[in-house]
Amino acid sequence: MSSIRQEKVGSLVKQELSMIFQRETAMHFDGLFITVTQVRMSPDLGLAKVYLSFMAVKKPEAALTVVKKQANWTRRALGGVIGKQVRRIPELQFYIDDSLDYYEAIEKALKE
Repeated sequence: MSSIRQEKVGSLVKQELSMIFQRETAMHFDGLFITVTQVRMSPDLGLAKVYLSFMAVKKPEAALTVVKKQANWTRRALGGVIGKQVRRIPELQFYIDDSLDYYEAIEKALKE
């Protein structure tokens, strides 16, 4: 169960990371179309688990590797934007969001 503060900071991180990925995709992320689907904050707000979705990518694991290589740069860019609103900039851990695949598998199973 997450607190209201965790949800607010998570929402802020999600919004700002989405903007960073949108602006800097050509320079830092090899032109990937990256969507931030969910951000889960730890109770101490020191860690953000960021779930990403990639459009038109055959190997999402390779795309995730590109994003993870730029994690330090991404955290600094995030700090430049939200540094005045939070006490400390959370560490970022990136994961592939597979909820759409899960949804499609359930829908396929129900049709059979």
